[in-house]
Amino acid sequence: MKITTVVGSPRINGNSATIARSFCGMLTGKGAQAKTFELNNLSYRGCQACMACKTTSEKCIVKDDLEAVLDDIWTSDVTIIATPVFCTEISAQTKGLIDRFYSFFKNDFRTNPEPSRLPIGKKLVFILAQGNPDESMFGDIIARYTRMFGRLGFSSVFPIRAVGVGPGSDVLKNETIVRVIRETAEKVSAG
Repeated sequence: MKITTVVGSPRINGNSATIARSFCGMLTGKGAQAKTFELNNLSYRGCQACMACKTTSEKCIVKDDLEAVLDDIWTSDVTIIATPVFCTEISAQTKGLIDRFYSFFKNDFRTNPEPSRLPIGKKLVFILAQGNPDESMFGDIIARYTRMFGRLGFSSVFPIRAVGVGPGSDVLKNETIVRVIRETAEKVSAG
């Protein structure tokens, strides 16, 4: 199993990054191969709306550090995207990457019942960490992105959401979160 982990937090030891490392460690402990990209350390732009991926190319033509990330996601069995909630939304770093996912859609994706160019059978783990302890806040993020990831061709999307874990929290001391990480890792590795 090949895994691509994308950390969208500027805090390398932040909660979403810590959950991603723990999750990925469980899978690599079972023999999976993993590569991690820290978006805050890359130089890239969001989608340029050039439409080349719909007219002259089968992939994004923007030449920057996201090329390797998008290529790795293409060839991976499992993609892990980890992001904190900043100002009621995913981080800007993560949003820039996800906007570039537009290139994964076929040119006729609006009407095509098979809208994605991605190979069939990919799994995505979507990790969201928020400082706000109110579970009713920001749950729409999971729902919106899960729908989009499904349309992009990820056959299974597994959300992991940590609530009430602000900066300085030791997220792995929360037994509920650790249990969800472990259970999700078992589901993903089960096939």
